[in-house]
Amino acid sequence: MAETAEQEEILGNHGDAIVGGAGWVRLAALRARRRWTAFTLVALVVLLFAGIRWRVREMPLERDEGEYAYTGQLILQGIPPYEIAYNMKLPGTYVAYAAILRTFRETPAGVHLGLLLVNGCTTVLMFFLGRQVYGDLAGITAAASYALLSTSEGVLGLAGHATHFVVLMAVAGLLFLISARKSKNPAAYFAAGICMGLAFLMKQPGIVFVIFGAQEVVWRGLKQSSRRRKLAMRLLIYAIGAAIPYLLTCVALYRAGVFEKFWFWTVSYARQYATSTDVAQGLKYLREVAPDLFFGAPVVWFFASIGLLALLIERGKGAALSFTVGLLGWSFVGVSAGLYYRNHYFILMLPAICLLAGKAMAWSVEQLARIVRMNRVTLGTIGLAVFALGYVQALYAQRAIFFEMSPEKIVRQEYGGNPFPEAIEFGKYIKEHSEPDARIAVLGSEPEIYFYAQRHSATGYIYTYGLMEEQKFAAQMQREMIDEIEKAKPEFLVKVMVPASWLRKAGSDTAILYWAEKYVGDNYRIVGVADIARETTYRWDDAAEGYSPVSKYSVYLYKRKI
Repeated sequence: MAETAEQEEILGNHGDAIVGGAGWVRLAALRARRRWTAFTLVALVVLLFAGIRWRVREMPLERDEGEYAYTGQLILQGIPPYEIAYNMKLPGTYVAYAAILRTFRETPAGVHLGLLLVNGCTTVLMFFLGRQVYGDLAGITAAASYALLSTSEGVLGLAGHATHFVVLMAVAGLLFLISARKSKNPAAYFAAGICMGLAFLMKQPGIVFVIFGAQEVVWRGLKQSSRRRKLAMRLLIYAIGAAIPYLLTCVALYRAGVFEKFWFWTVSYARQYATSTDVAQGLKYLREVAPDLFFGAPVVWFFASIGLLALLIERGKGAALSFTVGLLGWSFVGVSAGLYYRNHYFILMLPAICLLAGKAMAWSVEQLARIVRMNRVTLGTIGLAVFALGYVQALYAQRAIFFEMSPEKIVRQEYGGNPFPEAIEFGKYIKEHSEPDARIAVLGSEPEIYFYAQRHSATGYIYTYGLMEEQKFAAQMQREMIDEIEKAKPEFLVKVMVPASWLRKAGSDTAILYWAEKYVGDNYRIVGVADIARETTYRWDDAAEGYSPVSKYSVYLYKRKI
């Protein structure tokens, strides 16, 4: 489709020059020039954002990154997920992190270099996706839009969240879907299913891409009578591909002896988590996050709005089942899982948003070409220039984070008093003052400490959020965490006094907090304190005794007395 449109465009603007064989040579040369211009622009965008990510690669890990990094570290040690570290997420991102750590070393810089690679690959795939659906101009716009939005403050894009990995697999799957639609090759349907299944394996909301893919297979099959006879077979091939990653994971975890825990955390508890927020609270979260998303890249959202309007004008009621609008709808369903609407969840919507921005560029050029006496190449250049002006404005608005601030200051600005920089110092102290086989426990949701310390957790509860939630497993979880810590008798224990590390609610069960005060007092002595203010104050060993933090954000390190 894109190639046919391109031929018509070039022929329409150069019809007098293109005659016979010489004309087709000219056409091929023009097409090659445009293609290489597009590749060059996309390469420059990729290099720009690779440079930004390289500059801030030493950013301290936030807690989600800490979870993935610690579990990835365990995988490299031969310890399967859910054995000594519990969480409700599916294990795809853990495996991806293990590969990143093996390749780039077990450091924050290693994690962020892996993210740099993932983001660059997704940006390139977005170019090919936009190009396949709407043409070269759309491909350039979509790729540039993705690079900007996925790195912006609005989605906390500098951190290696699972949604980055979901989208990488999903965009690859979308490209295979388009290839299958054109070639009718069963292998392409199978490959699309595999990629969509991997998107789900990275994090549960990725299931929406599996569903969208199935919708596309069915809708295209019903729409074209010539394909109806083979629709069931194609859908079956796609479904088998989508199911394989999850089924193989279940088999692997069963053989590793952790299937029961895997099922509890990723199904039983995950169901409780996903249904604990009511609609009113969810809408409140959405209202709070919307301005962050918009101001991360106003030009992209403006173009995406035009693209959506264009599709509605062109297709009317049928727009809902078009490729891009359908993708937008299902992506929003994925973002809405649990109604939490956290910033980084919206990364799931970026492929659809960026495709709409690409559609706006292609549609605007087409409409203007009918009004003004100017060829499409010139109009396309003008369109890209207008887009570039808005792009530069978005970069300038975020210049402090992209080009100026130190990695530690970026984390402090984006995450406030959360103890992410302090976790590095606590991990370093524990590593220097304990043997490799020592066990440690963190009372709070800071799994990055385990990663930095390179010590195993005394309890599988590397997050304490679930213990504070008003859900039916909370009391059971608290008892299990207490039992695991008392049995392991960890050499070091970290107590995190930061509200965001617990997310305690009015109706939370606080039994574990009272237990912790007595258990720590009876069995441990203080050896470290971090007083988190504008500049964090640290006290170690004897200097920590009797020190009273002045801030309400603090972290304490204790060593076992006996």
